[in-house]
Amino acid sequence: MAERTVADLVVERLRAWRVPRVFGYPGEAIAPVVEALDASGGDPSFIPARHEETASYMATGHAKFTGGIGVCLATQGPSAVQLLNGLYDAKLDSKPVVAIVGEDVSGPLGGAHQEIGLSRLFADVCNQFVRYGRTPGGVPALLDQAFRTAAATRSPVCVVLPRQLQEAAVPDLQPHAAGVLAATPGEPLARVLPHEEDLDAAAQLLGNGQRTAILVGQGARGAAGEIVALADRLGAGVAASLLGKPVLDERLPFHAGVLGEVGTPAAAELMGGCDTLLLVGTNNPWTDYFPMPGQVRTVQIDIDGRRIGTRYPVDVPLVGDAQETLRALLSRVPDRPSPRWRETVEGSVDRWRAERADRAAGPAEPVNPQLVMHELSTRVPRRGAVAVDVGSVIYWYARHLELPPGVNAQLCGTLGSMGCALPYAVSAKLAAPDQPVIALLGDGAMQLNGLAELITVAHHWRDWRDPRLVVLVLNNRDQSGMGGGRAASTDPTHRRPDVPYAGWARLLGLHGVRVDRPELVGAAWDEALAADRPCVLEAVVDQAVSLAPPEPAFADLRSVFADGDAARRVRDRMLATEVTAEADNLL
Repeated sequence: MAERTVADLVVERLRAWRVPRVFGYPGEAIAPVVEALDASGGDPSFIPARHEETASYMATGHAKFTGGIGVCLATQGPSAVQLLNGLYDAKLDSKPVVAIVGEDVSGPLGGAHQEIGLSRLFADVCNQFVRYGRTPGGVPALLDQAFRTAAATRSPVCVVLPRQLQEAAVPDLQPHAAGVLAATPGEPLARVLPHEEDLDAAAQLLGNGQRTAILVGQGARGAAGEIVALADRLGAGVAASLLGKPVLDERLPFHAGVLGEVGTPAAAELMGGCDTLLLVGTNNPWTDYFPMPGQVRTVQIDIDGRRIGTRYPVDVPLVGDAQETLRALLSRVPDRPSPRWRETVEGSVDRWRAERADRAAGPAEPVNPQLVMHELSTRVPRRGAVAVDVGSVIYWYARHLELPPGVNAQLCGTLGSMGCALPYAVSAKLAAPDQPVIALLGDGAMQLNGLAELITVAHHWRDWRDPRLVVLVLNNRDQSGMGGGRAASTDPTHRRPDVPYAGWARLLGLHGVRVDRPELVGAAWDEALAADRPCVLEAVVDQAVSLAPPEPAFADLRSVFADGDAARRVRDRMLATEVTAEADNLL
């Protein structure tokens, strides 16, 4: 019988924490763990990526799409450096990921080949927990502590395992022997609710509002019913952060869409006209689109008290789980709908939806990217997942794609790093192989790592019950990555080399569709979504289509409000006598 090693212990603890798969890039310093994973019979399975960065994106994508803890592994030196982007994505979007890094420093005195200081390398991105394994008996407890810290802090952590330790034999000790004790994995986090007096104060503030706006972030997932009920009770309008877009049904007549630079005029107008603001689980960075300071009274709900008040002044902070906190508020908030305000909001939403359709139908050469997303919006499967990359595609996704209730969508929202969509899509598909997945990206992201990770898709797709994974590539050949008619993109030196993306998919045994005529866009989506294998849909689009960020409401008065006496006079006059009329005119 083969001797039991620390690498086997690692696999046992991963299994105990119900980790279904580990994403990574193999190398000598982590080889014992990879070999133990290969011998585990797929519990957990090892998913080799084409690059360490995409492995860390896959782990973060797993955490985002499943709500579980993502796990990635790599070796020391440059391999460890490549993990950072995906780990920073997890840190900034508050997702739990465990990075296991192998180290082999058995070289001569003065430093081994590829040796770098791992503790310092990961000190910022994994600032909650970076630890080295020291003894065989201590590894189970070390891993348990890492998983528990990742879950409790919603952040990435790092465990460094020297290769010699991975290969070390494990004595057959009793479970409670000194140094071998391991905590019970998977213990649930505590239930968090605000204090009763804070709930009462928030209910009174909301009940006194005449024009209430609710901004929904990713922290409100699972609370859609409570948000809609509260909005109806108050006659409120609703907007979403970019990460909060999947939380609510966007077809609701009072849903103004995404707020911010990539968002809608209706959402900006909602913020400009409200007098009361409820923030639910959002850390939206586009503060220029928030109401002017002094315009509103604000309640903020967040599970992490450190985030309250960091983006906007808050009158009543509520630290707690979004769903349960909203339920507690519903029992306290009076039923005081504001019909006039709700009608105003719905009128603004209707105008934006008509404008959105006009934008999608606008002329372009050869294809309008807004049309591509508009045609997808009527065809999105009623279940499954959407992964979105960084670049101009975010603008078209945020405005033109209406997500059906229950469809999960994820993106690198806070870090904003290109190249996340296809790794995310792989992790989403592996987590739910019986559901369709759509990845939305530009040609820049596709060239960055997507062409390589299609090999990963080609390796796994035959094991999927539903083989549909559609990769939309918006091919605008723009080196800036943003499109929108930027001056630099007219210079041939700034044009990205053209690549036959659909052809590359076909070379890998996948399906490929290329469309460069607007009248064929709908049919191209039908073909891609009906394919019996993963498909790359390459849409040749016009880079000159304007991104057209919405103007923040009352943008012309923001400079006034930065200035003392004039600010107070203008603000007091607006709030006392004119803001309702101003809001009606604006909306």
